[in-house]
Amino acid sequence: MKKNTKRLYNIYSKEDLQDQLAAEDDDRIVLSFYKYALIPNPEQFRDQLYSDFNSLDVLGRIYVSVEGLNAQISVPNQKFQAFEQFIYDHEILTGIRLNIAIEFENESFLKLKIKTRKKIVADGLDDESFDVTNRGIHLDAKSFNEITDREDTVIIDMRNHYESEVGHFDKAITPDVETFKESLPIIDDMLQEHKDKNIVMYCTGGIRCEKASAYYKHRGFEKVYQLDGGIIEYARQAKALGLTNKFKGKNFVFDERMGERISEDIISKCHQCEAPSDDHTNCANEACHILFIQCGICEDQYEGCCSQKCRDFKRLPQEQQEKIKPTMTFNGTLSGKGRYKAKRKDEKLKE
Repeated sequence: MKKNTKRLYNIYSKEDLQDQLAAEDDDRIVLSFYKYALIPNPEQFRDQLYSDFNSLDVLGRIYVSVEGLNAQISVPNQKFQAFEQFIYDHEILTGIRLNIAIEFENESFLKLKIKTRKKIVADGLDDESFDVTNRGIHLDAKSFNEITDREDTVIIDMRNHYESEVGHFDKAITPDVETFKESLPIIDDMLQEHKDKNIVMYCTGGIRCEKASAYYKHRGFEKVYQLDGGIIEYARQAKALGLTNKFKGKNFVFDERMGERISEDIISKCHQCEAPSDDHTNCANEACHILFIQCGICEDQYEGCCSQKCRDFKRLPQEQQEKIKPTMTFNGTLSGKGRYKAKRKDEKLKE
């Protein structure tokens, strides 16, 4: 199917998109980037960017706002040079860092989706109340390793609990939160006893720390640092320079891969049987769809579902599912991302 470069939205089904990807004769490079920059007309910027990126066969998810843009995408190998040239020639995008993924999969993204948002990351902050440009000191991998070896340093993971559960830095504080917005006041409270220490924060690619570091400096923390480029760039630098890799496990990513391995350590457990596992999945029962960790054995037993209840529901004819769905609740109906912890033994007793 030939793409219409003038169309500003996707019209194909998931199956069609998978077929298109399978027919491609080129591998894809997966990457992310962000930039805080003034975009006076996000809607117009969005439409032009969609047209430009669609012509380069870019796939992925991009958020655009008056404060900048945040992107996770894939680009065909053969068009990557043209993509880079487009970025470097662009009035707003020039100079950004392209964070190339550690692991690639062609189906990381199936379509191009660009949306306008109030903010490129939902943080709940009033940007007018503090200087968002007064950010923390950026650290490369070598400097990060050095400062985190010191006793007067506190490492804080700015990601959500389901991200840090499968991978995090040694000795990092990993808040039990579901959103970045939720984490900011909680971390503020947690750090009050450490105001005189070096506060070193990190996230996936660096974007959350850009805003958080400025916020915490505004809140009175003086020695604030952030890992430049996040976990993705750290892993690349550590490998290239032969540095000790202080990150253990997987780096959670927000695409079809759901994770890229940074070290061979498996630090989490299957939510159903508690066997070592760090493979995230969404419950195969679309009426539930909760995010959870599942090992291969439980995947077979529960047919990709988070519980026997969801497995049995998924086996029903679609017509019957639609009829009884409004009367049922599943783990994903009331629970947040990754909150679900199955009790496999209890499920066996019910069978």
